[in-house]
Amino acid sequence: MNRSATYIVTEFVLLGFPGSWKIQISLFTLFLVVYVLTLLGNAAIICAVRCDPRLHTPMYFLLGNFAFLEIWYVSATVPNMLANMLSKTKVISFSGCFLQFYIFFSLGTAECLFLAVMAYDRYLAICCPLHYCTLMTGRVCGMLVSLCWLTGFLGYPIPIYFISQLPFCHSNIIDHFLCDMDPLMALSCAPAPITETIFYAQSSFILFFTIMYILRSYILLLRAVFQVPSASGRRKAFSTCGSHLVVVSLFYGTVMVMYVSPSYGIPTLMQKIVTLVYSIMTPLFNPLIYSLRNKDMKLALRSVLFGMRVSKNS
Repeated sequence: MNRSATYIVTEFVLLGFPGSWKIQISLFTLFLVVYVLTLLGNAAIICAVRCDPRLHTPMYFLLGNFAFLEIWYVSATVPNMLANMLSKTKVISFSGCFLQFYIFFSLGTAECLFLAVMAYDRYLAICCPLHYCTLMTGRVCGMLVSLCWLTGFLGYPIPIYFISQLPFCHSNIIDHFLCDMDPLMALSCAPAPITETIFYAQSSFILFFTIMYILRSYILLLRAVFQVPSASGRRKAFSTCGSHLVVVSLFYGTVMVMYVSPSYGIPTLMQKIVTLVYSIMTPLFNPLIYSLRNKDMKLALRSVLFGMRVSKNS
């Protein structure tokens, strides 16, 4: 609960996307289909990784955990957004708003770390193939996955707690479809430059650290790939890494627009669209990218989804 000079803010109003009732129904249908497809696609990857012995490797273990994260990431925002589209009041409780804020940013941080760990795995597999099995053991892989989850969820409780203690006396109306940093700070009637600076510095550090590590890994990886004598070997290496690079480009390209620096100059509608891309569309594209560009994953998904027995020589 948060006190202001005139009233106590116990709930916020999420305006979502503008438009008539007909437009809201159309958007609801579209996002519901996207949400269901996202859940099905990522759940299929998890099932394939668990059920197919060919996928019991560190690369696919990481991919399965990444798909699990994507399910929670999209579920942090979409169900509430869908409910608000059909609601006349469009309210979210004060505690519910900040809980969504915390979960959304924690999962986003964990996703950055997962992408960096997946780049490290590909670097070891291609640049250090003889030592890969000893370096990327099941124990090491499990520790890296645990580190991603723990770091993601331990990074934001303190700054988000201080943000929740600010007096929100300008209004309780958030012109967004989720509880995000900039819309919340715009409602506060007390400046908090230290809290805001810490939050953006932390977000920027995580983004830059992970993207620079990913770029470094792929520079070294590409150097190793170009030294492969056979064209088929180079194609296989590019195929293995290409899907990961596409996912990295989609996610970081939109996230950095929003959180590397305060986005006061970005129009509200553009903020919503950019947030929509990395929070909803990227989790939808990830299963398609990984399955369409990976032969083993396609075979495993075919076996899981259609009950077909696929031999290793297929």
